[in-house]
Amino acid sequence: MKVRFAPSPTGKLHVGNIRTALLNYLFCRANEGHFLLRIDDTDFVRSTAEFEIGIREDLIWLGLNWDSIEYQSKRNAIYDKAAKALKAKGLLYPCYETSEELDRKRRIQSSLGRPPIYDRASLALTDAERAEHEAAGNLPHWRFKLSGARIVWQDLVRGEQSVDTGSMSDPVLIRADGAYLYTLPSVVDDVDLGITHVVRGEDHVTNSGAQIEIFEAISGARPEFGHFPLLVGAQGEALSKRLGSMSIESLRDEDIAPMAILSLLAKLGTSDSVEAHSKIEDLVASFSFDKIGRAPARFNPEDVYRLDAQLLHKADYADVAPKLSAIDADLGETFWNMIKGNLNKLSDAKIWAQVVKEPITPIIDDADFANAAAKLMPTGEFDENSWKAFTEAVKTETGKKGRDLFMPLRQALTAQEHGPDMASMFVFIGREKAVARLLGQVA
Repeated sequence: MKVRFAPSPTGKLHVGNIRTALLNYLFCRANEGHFLLRIDDTDFVRSTAEFEIGIREDLIWLGLNWDSIEYQSKRNAIYDKAAKALKAKGLLYPCYETSEELDRKRRIQSSLGRPPIYDRASLALTDAERAEHEAAGNLPHWRFKLSGARIVWQDLVRGEQSVDTGSMSDPVLIRADGAYLYTLPSVVDDVDLGITHVVRGEDHVTNSGAQIEIFEAISGARPEFGHFPLLVGAQGEALSKRLGSMSIESLRDEDIAPMAILSLLAKLGTSDSVEAHSKIEDLVASFSFDKIGRAPARFNPEDVYRLDAQLLHKADYADVAPKLSAIDADLGETFWNMIKGNLNKLSDAKIWAQVVKEPITPIIDDADFANAAAKLMPTGEFDENSWKAFTEAVKTETGKKGRDLFMPLRQALTAQEHGPDMASMFVFIGREKAVARLLGQVA
């Protein structure tokens, strides 16, 4: 088995791109196949080295490691050879209509209630008429001659599919300036590089009919196809440009865990529940096209953050220590285990590091209560029993209990209404800071 992910280096990878890469990757690894990264860099105007580097960095960061890499910009001689062979078979023919002439033909066909497909007028041109066009400097674009048959295939996701190529225009494969459009290089590469399975979005279903004919014209065979439903918004609406273009780079900059992104994209639109997985091997083991439904997959960016929080809550200290150090929030394994259940994102760790080691402004609504509590502070170094002894003493002295007891103490000691277990926080804050904060001092 050999599959490919074929991004164009004309922009940054976003969640839609990565879903395609991921489904190919999971399918490939589940079947011990070969994962090819093909850089479709034939658009010399918009393709940049920066975007190409970004694609590779994003895939490496996500853990979607490829087995080989190819660049379309280095394969033009192979496309020329394939085009020459198709021309020799009479399957690639020159057309001389201008874009204005083609638009006029489509309008006429539509006004007559006919499908606006190309009428193959250029096929009727004589050699002399073609020579006249050439002499006049009219450069041709080249179309592939479809058979007009119904093309049938067993789709990996959608089951039996068919496309009537008689209802389609012969596709343009080469522009008048000699540049290849996407279809020919893609098919030639799939044949030449031994791609066995093409896995992509369902917006390519209709294209597959024409592409299968090109595959068979070039090699006499076709790969298998799988077309999965596209992403939509949380309420089923068309995915907005803002959400659909969430770049992987931006999520990486937010310190989102790669597995939060992969866990979501692997399970959207499937019969499996969406939950955080720590290892990509878990996603490989549970992957099956049979689990993918026909309905569009609903994408909610909040799910990325929810899964990221779930991963943080069970993350080992050794895995996050370097990142904690980078944000000046590494106070050791005990501290991490204390705070991780209260984090929505890794950067929140800095808040709790500041609470225990930096001066804060305490929140005190009842100064008399806080002063009374300060006088009851245990002596010496705090341990795991200090908080219980302290709160029992304050309860006895003030008559406060429940929320009326614990909330004012938490607010004074941490300047927060919620957070990690106070028995553990109390130890990290220490006696000196605790007394000062209860007395209303910035400490």
